[in-house]
Amino acid sequence: MAKIFCIANQKGGVGKTTTAVNLAAGLAKVGQRVLMVDLDPQGNATMGSGVDKRKLELTVYDVLLESASIAEARVKSEKLVQGGCSYDILGANRELSGAEVELVDVQRREKRLKQALAEVEQDYDFILIDCPPSLSMLTLNGLCSAHGVIVPMQCEYFALEGLTDLVNTIKQVHANLNKELAIIGLLRVMFDARITLQQQVSEQLKSHFGNKVFNTVIPRNVRLAEAPSYGLPGVVFDPSSKGAQAFVAFAQEMVERIEKI
Repeated sequence: MAKIFCIANQKGGVGKTTTAVNLAAGLAKVGQRVLMVDLDPQGNATMGSGVDKRKLELTVYDVLLESASIAEARVKSEKLVQGGCSYDILGANRELSGAEVELVDVQRREKRLKQALAEVEQDYDFILIDCPPSLSMLTLNGLCSAHGVIVPMQCEYFALEGLTDLVNTIKQVHANLNKELAIIGLLRVMFDARITLQQQVSEQLKSHFGNKVFNTVIPRNVRLAEAPSYGLPGVVFDPSSKGAQAFVAFAQEMVERIEKI
């Protein structure tokens, strides 16, 4: 039975998509069966996994509107297969932005993704959902489907304010829609140990959230930033880079943490 996790943060530009694609590749590299669901109409996780969003015949949009199943819509990337870190992708493109409007009057609208995932969760060890940077019907579908939330965040002052909003959102969804939902952990990303403020915020996170803060820290890394332009996760693009090695270490930590739950 798959463990389903949202990669979420209401603040934009914090590395959600980078985290989603590299964690998916890292988990695949350590022998896990992975499905990555792109719930962002920008389709960056789709493109960053080596899939051209413009050529997709079926996407998560069709799954949400129940005109296709995940088994029909999921794809594999030849680039990832060649790179030895293959995982399945349920892609997204601009069509998905229309789903917000089309789902307004639909019954069970916040549970559409959950029901679709139930049909394929036996096929995977991990299902990762890349959410858009807002509390929308799409994000709500992700949160209602998930066992937990992985929160990537930069160690900066404004990130702490955004985290408070996200924690409150998760509490509301837990209380009203998904009793299983909890924060699995906070992942410190784009971390630069030379900056005193980042060290201070990191210490604040650890003192306040304790073991909810992952031990692995993802450093600020040029190769991770370059990888999407080649349509690859950094873990595949340059496996020897510090960023890629950190994500593989994070994948191993995830597997170990889930085994203890």
